[in-house]
Amino acid sequence: MGQITVTKAPIEGLYVIEPTVHGDNRGYFMETYNQRDMQAAGLNMTFVQDNQSMSVKGVLRGLHFQKQFPQGKLVRVIEGRVFDVAVDLRANSPTYGKWFGVELSKENKKQFYIAEGFAHGFLVLSEKAEFCYKVTDFYRPGDEGGLAWNDPSIGIKWPEIVGNYDGTASAAPYTMEDGTPLKLSDKDQNWQTLKDTFRF
Repeated sequence: MGQITVTKAPIEGLYVIEPTVHGDNRGYFMETYNQRDMQAAGLNMTFVQDNQSMSVKGVLRGLHFQKQFPQGKLVRVIEGRVFDVAVDLRANSPTYGKWFGVELSKENKKQFYIAEGFAHGFLVLSEKAEFCYKVTDFYRPGDEGGLAWNDPSIGIKWPEIVGNYDGTASAAPYTMEDGTPLKLSDKDQNWQTLKDTFRF
């Protein structure tokens, strides 16, 4: 079993991965990770840690990275629906400052691989979402970096968000289209824009 479909994003280092799902009237089975399949697709990363989070609608986590110990991430959603985003922070990359986003959901079962050198974040579009991800390096307290989620110089088109940029990463001027408040951590509302952010 196994077999995956890997689609390269327009930015080098980003891949959308779709597993083969075997289903019948009992339910379904799929391999969520198979090292041989990944290596056959040219993805030779080694994962050292698995993480899982739950977030409610309107939560935006990001945009995050580790500075000295950057992490590659393989992310997926096992409940609900999110819009997942990566921003290129590699100083010598021809796509520096560009972003790519993909919807991940329980239904579409897509995974998103984000190589080292990107800021990463996601927005919860469903009533709640459970988010799972593998990383290529351990979490290092004190090594965290971040980028303003709404930096106009990047121009991420977050779905279902309405509001006007006030010059900061504050959630206050924004809501979801249905009136749900946008929810960010205090830390995520204080990140700076691209011109003042760490480069790899």
